[in-house]
Amino acid sequence: MAKALFGHVGGPDPRMVQEMRRLQKRVRDLEDEIGRLQAHNDQLSAAVTDVTVSATDREPALA
Repeated sequence: MAKALFGHVGGPDPRMVQEMRRLQKRVRDLEDEIGRLQAHNDQLSAAVTDVTVSATDREPALA
């Protein structure tokens, strides 16, 4: 039964090992991209907050 779950007597299938490594690399790449996007989003959020705060600090125009 354990042999059936593991694959075959010779050990793991090299194609499966290669695919697993490829998928692990893809996950790492996507995690890195998430980090970059979150940092960029934080910068944009800070810029929008700065603009919003400076716009609300202005005195109203006289009519």
